[in-house]
Amino acid sequence: MRDNRTMTRRSLLALVPVMFSAATRVARAQQTTATVYKDPTCGCCSVWVDLLRKEGFAVTVNDARDITAVKDKYRVPASLRSCHTAVVNGYVVEGHVPPADIKRILKEKSAVAGLAVPGMPIGSPGMEVQGVAPQAYKVMAFDRNGTATVFSTH
Repeated sequence: MRDNRTMTRRSLLALVPVMFSAATRVARAQQTTATVYKDPTCGCCSVWVDLLRKEGFAVTVNDARDITAVKDKYRVPASLRSCHTAVVNGYVVEGHVPPADIKRILKEKSAVAGLAVPGMPIGSPGMEVQGVAPQAYKVMAFDRNGTATVFSTH
């Protein structure tokens, strides 16, 4: 009888790593994925990528020498362009968009093509400059036709 109990405990203990591995795979599957296209030499883009990762996004970075071609492919309106382009669960995210705004659009399942922070405003995520006051900026939502509306103001 004792041998059967010992075997049962050993069997259960052997299953712990398997259960942990399965739970880890489920957590990864539920994680929001982002594919970021950026110039390989851009430091502020790398800072923004790090911020996304800290916020729980699973980020893949693709260095793109021809970033304009990427923006054209994802139909980012010329007036909304910035230094990097990302695709997050099907939405286009252009520039230094705050992670909270990305999470909001995902939660609301907004019927837009994406979000953009035009240019590179000081104080936007990844563009913080120590000793320099942040600029006010707007996050713009845009549709497939290029029509833009204000999504949030920071």
